[in-house]
Amino acid sequence: MKNILKVAALSVLISMTAVSCKKKVSDAELTSQATTVITAYPGTSVEVKEGQAHLSGVFATEADKQAAIAALKKVEGVKDVHDMATVAPVAAPVEVNTVDAAVLQKVNDALKDIPGVKAEDVAGTLTLTGSTTSANARKVKESVDALKIGKYDNKITIK
Repeated sequence: MKNILKVAALSVLISMTAVSCKKKVSDAELTSQATTVITAYPGTSVEVKEGQAHLSGVFATEADKQAAIAALKKVEGVKDVHDMATVAPVAAPVEVNTVDAAVLQKVNDALKDIPGVKAEDVAGTLTLTGSTTSANARKVKESVDALKIGKYDNKITIK
């Protein structure tokens, strides 16, 4: 009877030990699994130390970053995710200066009777170009100034 009790106690002890001894996954294995999870996000990396995942790099969007964090938390053996990653800044739209088409048309209408002179948009600045006589150059200046359009670049050549 004593032997039966000893065998029963030993089997209970062995079964409890077997249940409580889970195979511990190494940090290298966890890093490998975590890296596989974030391969969809170029420019990012992850390293696992003592079960703690350290996420770094640059994500295209905040949603991508949050999705990667959620995926890392699902990796068995990862205890926590430390977010050291950033989100790429959104590029500000490039402002292109242009002369208002209506203003350009008004100036060209005012210059239609003066041969050889025209108004155009050069790099966002209203520019008067061409060549004319000194008398016509005076008429051009008076006509354009009368429109009160503000600043313009006078590149007219006087013959």
